[in-house]
Amino acid sequence: MAVVRAIVLALAIIASSVVVTAKPDRSAPLLIAHRGASAYAPEHTRESYELAIAQRADYVEQDLQVTKDGVLVCLHDPTLERTTNVEDVFPDRATMVDGRARWYVNDFTLEEVKRLDAGSWFNPKFAPARVPTWAEAVEIVGSRAGLFPELKDAALYRERGIDVAALFVAAVAPMKPTPEQKAARAPLIVQSFDEATLRTLSERLPAVPRILLLQPPDGIQTLTLEGLKRVAAFATGLGPAKVYVENERALVRRIHLAGLTVIPYTFRSKSVGGRYASVRDEMAAYLFDVGVDGLFTDNPDLFPREDFR
Repeated sequence: MAVVRAIVLALAIIASSVVVTAKPDRSAPLLIAHRGASAYAPEHTRESYELAIAQRADYVEQDLQVTKDGVLVCLHDPTLERTTNVEDVFPDRATMVDGRARWYVNDFTLEEVKRLDAGSWFNPKFAPARVPTWAEAVEIVGSRAGLFPELKDAALYRERGIDVAALFVAAVAPMKPTPEQKAARAPLIVQSFDEATLRTLSERLPAVPRILLLQPPDGIQTLTLEGLKRVAAFATGLGPAKVYVENERALVRRIHLAGLTVIPYTFRSKSVGGRYASVRDEMAAYLFDVGVDGLFTDNPDLFPREDFR
């Protein structure tokens, strides 16, 4: 797979490395598989990542949480109950939050997390899929696609005395590319909703492209000319909820003029915008009419790649 795309980075990020980045290639928008091919397989499992690659994703996304023993694992939620059978395996380990039982990832060791079934909630045929670590995700994806990790819930981890950015830097630093990865220049792009996290990464991993995620209503001030200028000091792109772009299509041009890329989220066959007949049509409109640099989708197979000119 050709992965020489916008904002690329070799996986070897070590102190002595010479890192090369590229300017955005508007002719080749990026397909990011949201939590893998999560419309068809349980999110953040080997099965979902492998299917995303088979469906020609340019990047595979990994949401990163932290176990009790400080290991980065691929899970969207800070808690385990939605996508695993933690309630059955550890019924007495919940934390009560506003009258609701929650099983925080950070309250369990990696060994305990690995005991959980992360596939049956989606479909029994995926039992007993396991929660992958970041290191395992890197191995699964290899040089076949890029990595697009998100550092999740930074405020929660700060409250617990955990520096997620520092853990990520430590996890990335020893990565050494295979000859195939060197040839493919396998990319790594990091994203977060947390500005402080990205500011840290801009200092400690300055060559790694960094995407600031935005969700309503938090992004209003960020999307002003002054706000975009401020963001450009520590990030290389924005990942806005697609509603921002849908409501103001001139926004993409304004962001580009600030020197930032635009990669909106999330495009799903099960929740297509009202004006579109299909998620493929919706993605095509954002890519070719609006001019975004890529997008996140649960349906990599429906990405309108054949329309690229």
